Amino acid sequence: MQLISDKNSFAHNVKSAAIGLSGLLACRLKLPPSEIHLWQARLDDRLADGLKRLLSPDELSRADRFHFSKDRDHFIVARGLLRILLAAYVDIDSAELRFSYADKGKPSLEENQRTAINFNLAHSHGMAIYAFANGREVGVDLEYIRKGLADEKIAERFFSPHEIDTLMTVPAESRKEAFFNCWTRKEAYVKARGEGLSKPLDGFEVSLAPGELATLLRNHNEPGEVGRWAMRSIPVPSGYVAALVVEGHDWRLKTFALEPLAE
Repeated sequence: MQLISDKNSFAHNVKSAAIGLSGLLACRLKLPPSEIHLWQARLDDRLADGLKRLLSPDELSRADRFHFSKDRDHFIVARGLLRILLAAYVDIDSAELRFSYADKGKPSLEENQRTAINFNLAHSHGMAIYAFANGREVGVDLEYIRKGLADEKIAERFFSPHEIDTLMTVPAESRKEAFFNCWTRKEAYVKARGEGLSKPLDGFEVSLAPGELATLLRNHNEPGEVGRWAMRSIPVPSGYVAALVVEGHDWRLKTFALEPLAE
């Protein structure tokens, strides 16, 4: 696997460069409070055996619950890459990182390892995204566009009346994209808040029309939330939709991609 990065993110305005994954293991990445770092990766099954040794017993137990080996390998690779990336930011050996989980499942480092670095991850259909922030909350979601999920009945169950009305005004050929815009933005928002699906998804509203700026439009129970969070649609490969939600607005986004080596 190669690390493809924009070296401007490392404080140098030069052309993008590539280093091996082994190089990342030796890196110490700097993350100013004014930046959000977003990483994308393909979950190469070939890496599973090598990354498995980094995982904790509880992560290995979670991996074993997957029925299909491909899903198990993707989980192992996603968590292994998280450990390698996070270790580069917090200067703790990747195998020594210990996670704790909020009541609704959001991961963070255990208290004795905790730093100002916050993170979130999502993976779907062989792809993963990771977001890192310094001193602010962050949430990401990634979905592979599946025809069966973009269903009006699902929208009626989870979307607000305003979002459903907006969805129905989108041309039929773009409606699936609009559905996943709405879904990923909602997921990223509740993940940033650390609430998971325990928060009713129809209690707040987001923009969803293709080409429209990603925005938290309103939170019916907490109106002040609209000004607290920034929301962005993330460019990802065709067939996927992704969203990022960050606490505050005084930041800029730096993006990176981990790309597998050619055969």
